[in-house]
Amino acid sequence: MKYKPTIGMEVHVELKTDSKMFCSCRNELGLDRVPNSNICPVCTGQPGALPVANEKAIEFVIKTGLALDCQIAKISKFDRKNYFYPDLPKGYQISQYDQPLTFGGFLKVNGKKIGITRIHLEEDTGKLIHQKGTDHSLVDFNRSGVPLMELVTEPDIESAEEAKKFCEELQLILRYLGISDADMEKGHMRCEANISISRNKKEKGTKVEVKNLNSFKSVEKAIGYEIKRQEELLGEGKKVIQETRGWDEGKMMTYSQREKESAHDYRYFPEPDLPPLEFEKSYVDKIKAELPELPAQKIERFRKEYNLSEYDAEVLSRDKDLACFFEESLSEAMELCSSLTKSKEITNKESKTLDLVRDKGDGKIAKLTANYIISELKKYLDDKTDIRDIKVTPENFGELISIISKGRINSSAAQTVLTEMVKTGADPEHIIAEKNLAQIEDNSEIEKAVEKVISKNPDPVADYKAGKQAALQFLLGQVMKETKGRVNPKTAMEILKHNLK
Repeated sequence: MKYKPTIGMEVHVELKTDSKMFCSCRNELGLDRVPNSNICPVCTGQPGALPVANEKAIEFVIKTGLALDCQIAKISKFDRKNYFYPDLPKGYQISQYDQPLTFGGFLKVNGKKIGITRIHLEEDTGKLIHQKGTDHSLVDFNRSGVPLMELVTEPDIESAEEAKKFCEELQLILRYLGISDADMEKGHMRCEANISISRNKKEKGTKVEVKNLNSFKSVEKAIGYEIKRQEELLGEGKKVIQETRGWDEGKMMTYSQREKESAHDYRYFPEPDLPPLEFEKSYVDKIKAELPELPAQKIERFRKEYNLSEYDAEVLSRDKDLACFFEESLSEAMELCSSLTKSKEITNKESKTLDLVRDKGDGKIAKLTANYIISELKKYLDDKTDIRDIKVTPENFGELISIISKGRINSSAAQTVLTEMVKTGADPEHIIAEKNLAQIEDNSEIEKAVEKVISKNPDPVADYKAGKQAALQFLLGQVMKETKGRVNPKTAMEILKHNLK
């Protein structure tokens, strides 16, 4: 019997504020601090210590809600979520229950709307450290009290691949908004999946939660494994138990942790030390006006404004800094190419470049820029190196594009120049001059190289005259070798054919 999966995601995101959620301790995410050195009576739950809500964290959640087409609550409040755990110093967590900050939005994944049930705000817990060979655990409260945003989806996701894509798209939006680095390896973004299977959508399967998935690969693999596990149980006539399970990355399988709690198990009640929050329309409108261009909007603009393919527009927009680098480089390239109009003497090659510049809608300079970023520059970027870490500036890259578009260097020389730019940060003109890479424009110099090649290779010349076209390609290769690749192959071929006659 075929079963249909029903999946809902819960995503926790540590917000990039200056201070913690309810105290003035610095929010130092990612820093390797001495354990328990960034704490105070509030974030360690000392008797009599009173919390004060972080306004910037609240603003960040509202900003996320607006970006995901959520409704913003007119009145919201904080609640106490009561449960005991060693890294929860107060014995409860300040969270939100029935009146979250935002609710009722969606995120499009491959054209399909995934509903957003709610986005609320809470505080993060401390961190337990389990040392091998000991009979105890240590606790570090430096993370305790860090602003933690929780996003809960509707059960609209229907596959492991779709769940992974949802998380990837959400991470990109969070980075565009600038509210979190959302680095899963560093724990800035943590995912949990609620999975059930049934024979049809009208039936409801038993929901199982898989917690603390810390990579997109884990999200996909854990959900895929859990769907298969539940199918096998039902196929054997057994029941699926409602429980919380963990994910073992090494064994690539989920394992039981505890029976799933219900809301009443947490004994929620309004946080007595924090007043309710009431938002005026002008406050929300101000945040909405500050929203940046989001990934989907940028992709659409790149396609229309620069006539880029959907693939190129999407690759560039996957990284906000890379997209910015593209536009700054393109602006510089267009400026340098447009400056040709101020020159009285324009070569044939330069006149062709002018044609590209005049018709911005055609996007040929934009396509050239995008192509060199995607196919060449991205070779020097990896998961731990982004565009801000390399020595190539947008100005220098734009200058390189203008040089390529004017035909002053060929593609092989362009790769050599770019490699040197990445290595040293030097400008392309300096590298071209230093390595003597500029194309030979003087036809008389090309004539000399052609005559030399013809005189040195009588047999291939005879073969060509006998009708063997392969000999012509060989002779062209010798001309390119003689000139160290510094001539336009088309020009060299024309002169070669003329001289062979």
